[in-house]
Amino acid sequence: MASRALWKGQLRLSLVSIPVEIHSARNSGARVSFRQIHQPSGKPVQYQKSVQGVGPVENDDIMKGYETDKGEYILLEREEIDAIKLETKKTLELVQFVDTSEIAPIWFDRPYYVVPTDELAEDAYRVVRDALRQSKKAGLGQLTMRGKEYLCAIRPCGDGLLLETLHYEQDIRDADPLFSSIADAASDKELLEVATQLIDKKTAPFDASAFKDHYAVALKDLIDRKRGSKKTKRVSTSGDNKRPEGENVVDLMDALKQSLKQSKGGKTGGGPRKKAS
Repeated sequence: MASRALWKGQLRLSLVSIPVEIHSARNSGARVSFRQIHQPSGKPVQYQKSVQGVGPVENDDIMKGYETDKGEYILLEREEIDAIKLETKKTLELVQFVDTSEIAPIWFDRPYYVVPTDELAEDAYRVVRDALRQSKKAGLGQLTMRGKEYLCAIRPCGDGLLLETLHYEQDIRDADPLFSSIADAASDKELLEVATQLIDKKTAPFDASAFKDHYAVALKDLIDRKRGSKKTKRVSTSGDNKRPEGENVVDLMDALKQSLKQSKGGKTGGGPRKKAS
């Protein structure tokens, strides 16, 4: 399955602008995923947006609300939010460079691949890649993607560039309240020496292929065993696995029952009801 670009724009270094695309570096399809099933009926569980006292609502009637006081919200139109003009919606400018070792792991969020959009952009792209590789630096900048502005670090990765979104300062909790109770005392010298020797003995180049997701393997094994057993409970959702058009589709029977309650058994637009004899 072809990768879909999550962002398209310009990677800018001073006066040089390079057309690029950003793709997720994560393979979400590699993990085992489940669908929630209602056991008595054997049907998939559906979700719909609803309001207390109102019931299911339409997407067009939903606005974004920012809480100013408890229970009070400022309502924002989607068009108002989309109208916010940020250069980072289409341009990722490298405004600072730092040694790659300066960024502690706690700041990293998600990885993305940055690729040139065409052959004409490759020359400038390679120059930026090789300059970062030679200087052992990471470039810092910001971009707006999916309604949020991200702080980003770009560094070489194989033949290309890797972008990693970073947390902002306010996103990271202060560790002092958690670590302050740990006594600030020197470790026992003999124990420290043994621990250091153990670390040295187990030191090797990093190779991600040496590690397996044992939980995922066990889940797949369980699924294979259940699939091959005649005792396994099974349900068929062949007639129910089509996604409804829109997110607010109400089950027809529920809708009819609600209409029946509202009408209280009377005829729409009719005259007075006869009393039961």
